[in-house]
Amino acid sequence: MLIKFILFQLVILLPFCAGMVFKKRFSDIRETSRRLIRANLVTIEPIVVLWSVWGLELSGDLAVLPAAGLVLVLAGIPLGFLFASALKLGKERRLTFVMSASLSNHGFTLGGFLCYIFFGERGLGYSFIFISYFMPYVFLFIFPAARALSKHALLGKEPFWRYTFNLQNMPLFAVFFALALRLCGLPRPKVSFPVDLFIMVSVGIYYFSLGINFKAGEMKSLLPEFGYFSLIKFLLLPLATGLALRAVRLDPLAESVIMLQSFMPAAIYSVVVSVLFELEEKLASGLFVLSTIAFMTVVLPVIFFLKPWSWL
Repeated sequence: MLIKFILFQLVILLPFCAGMVFKKRFSDIRETSRRLIRANLVTIEPIVVLWSVWGLELSGDLAVLPAAGLVLVLAGIPLGFLFASALKLGKERRLTFVMSASLSNHGFTLGGFLCYIFFGERGLGYSFIFISYFMPYVFLFIFPAARALSKHALLGKEPFWRYTFNLQNMPLFAVFFALALRLCGLPRPKVSFPVDLFIMVSVGIYYFSLGINFKAGEMKSLLPEFGYFSLIKFLLLPLATGLALRAVRLDPLAESVIMLQSFMPAAIYSVVVSVLFELEEKLASGLFVLSTIAFMTVVLPVIFFLKPWSWL
């Protein structure tokens, strides 16, 4: 496990540092980042999702996973409003803070990868079932709320289907396709598949993209917001999750996946929402970057040694 932990750190830190070093070689950083992420979402990640979920044994217990994911992101909303009020943030800054507090990196870039590191391929499959709440939540709740509350409604100029039936949602489609294969009784082929290699390449691409976008000088002014944000992501949500899981007994692996996912930092989609609706992009980007760095350097080592799911 220690070797896996070290490998995990290297798979993230090396591409991140490489992105910081080579960022000056790109004339349009935002466009380069967009293309890298889109290529990953359309090619590598759907393959890993399909393979992992296809190998699961389906049971009624799996239905609790997306429900738990939805509860976690909904719980971030009142906490976000509470601390945004304490910070006395303006309307658009408050909305950005709340949405960042709600959306967490439960997916392949962090939560799913960690589920694989700690719980193996079956844990990875469970994590993809867990994240299936995400796109319906974003498109049916987050986008409409942002459109209604922001002063610029960019999404309103485009048809809804363009954002829903989009190639960038291929990982979500892969979940449903894999479940359909299982329900039809089609077993996964018994062949060797390089899951580790695909995962490392995919995660490396994501964090290289994060590295080329990182601007250390812009982070200092966000420390007050980040302090409150950390309380939500790394203390209050995990604590509430642990208490809830002790009150209801689930499949042990499902409990472990939910507990681990409750510690995840901000999601990249909080930045996407801020860009689409012209909210506080700098705040969303800063919270995403700072919470990811804090998770990697402080929270993850604590999780690795204490294994909080073992307390349930």
